[in-house]
Amino acid sequence: MVHDAVDVSIEPVDGTHAKTKPKADPAVHEDADDDAWDMGSLYEEILDEVSAYEYSTDGSSTCTADEARLIRQRLHDVGTDKFVLEYITSERYTARKLCTAFNVRLPKFMDEYPDDAFYRLLGLAINRELNKRRRLEQYKTIDDAAKLLRERRNVMVITGAGISTSLGIPDFRSKNTGFYSKLLEMGYHEPEQVFDIHEFDENPTTFYQLAGDIVPDLKTWSPTHEFIRLLQDKDKLLTNYTQNIDNVESHAGIKKEKLIQCHGSWATATCRKCKHKVPGEDIFEDVHARKPAECKQCIKVIATQKPGMKRKRSSNSSKKRRHAGDDDSDSDGAYDLPQPGIMKPDITFFGEALPNDFFDRLKDHDREKVDLVIVIGTSMKVAPVSEVPNFLPRDVPQIYISRDPIHHINFDINLLGDCDVVVAELARRAGWDLRHKMIPTGQKIDVLPVDELEHLYSVKVRSAAPTTEGSAA
Repeated sequence: MVHDAVDVSIEPVDGTHAKTKPKADPAVHEDADDDAWDMGSLYEEILDEVSAYEYSTDGSSTCTADEARLIRQRLHDVGTDKFVLEYITSERYTARKLCTAFNVRLPKFMDEYPDDAFYRLLGLAINRELNKRRRLEQYKTIDDAAKLLRERRNVMVITGAGISTSLGIPDFRSKNTGFYSKLLEMGYHEPEQVFDIHEFDENPTTFYQLAGDIVPDLKTWSPTHEFIRLLQDKDKLLTNYTQNIDNVESHAGIKKEKLIQCHGSWATATCRKCKHKVPGEDIFEDVHARKPAECKQCIKVIATQKPGMKRKRSSNSSKKRRHAGDDDSDSDGAYDLPQPGIMKPDITFFGEALPNDFFDRLKDHDREKVDLVIVIGTSMKVAPVSEVPNFLPRDVPQIYISRDPIHHINFDINLLGDCDVVVAELARRAGWDLRHKMIPTGQKIDVLPVDELEHLYSVKVRSAAPTTEGSAA
């Protein structure tokens, strides 16, 4: 039975609308204006499991894995209205406990909240569950994945930072090790500001002081990049959608017509004033020196101007933001010697639109052709890339490869482990020769079930100690 996803509004048991507004840590927000508090944003953060929260350890209000699976199945079988009657109106479960059935981890600051504070969160979780594609039960194991690799001809690969971490390029969002965690340690309370386009135009020095940690090495790529190249060489790669900005895919030989860099990349850089574009490596010397790279084209133009010639003062950006009180008169003496623009790598900053080719390629080309999806090294938390799996036809098999499982998307096969290890074993089982200096000769792998009902398998290099009897290596 199929039910259309709807906006779910959950009612408390007594039939009245829930009035309680959960808010973040009361010690921090006790004086906050409730009307100004963005509840929708808070609930989305909870659903996305942001690293800023400490999560509850109250097991007494948590559904078991089997219990949660049955609850989710019942929702799909009977639909929202009947589900609410059976589980909430009947007081069979608390709203708090039902949230955990939908893989919602609850922040510790909500431990003492009344149950009606969880109704809106539960509604969002139910809506998310109904919007998920249903898992294809005929695909479960790594051998199923290898068979799909051999048989399918139009493979879409979606990649994230996990495919580059073995090269020493940090990811952004991993707790304690990600680039954002490092920025928090340095005192940046909102790390995303470093990649805000308006902040860059006001003060590019901040970005340049930090960008040296994420500038790519032009000479190396990982076994996972080599795996994607192998798909291309076998004429199976439809498109590689990468969220990475390191441009390593290009250096690994992925063709331009097969690659969509969803968030831009270091491949090129553009002057914020005159729009002159250069290869990205032209600014690497300044990036490593941690100083803003000035536009050489601007410098050349300035050098040709007559001595004493002056120009109205301008900002780094060609489109200066106006502020209250700005005086734009020509008689106020606000003139200065012309300054060159600053080069910005063509990374998509916050405040900038994604490249049009992302949407055009997905909608007009790939959606009707794709016959297999492989998602590698990404938690799939950032829209619109996170929405791609549910946008594609529901009968197309989907494989997920990463260190940790995710629950907001139903993949058919989940292979958990180091990306480089998983793809090497996957290629071996497909009968392919994946060669890379980082893959040890004769590497032995164990593949062990984590949760066979959820199609979760752990893939790891075999230790020196004897392996567990019965492992599917």
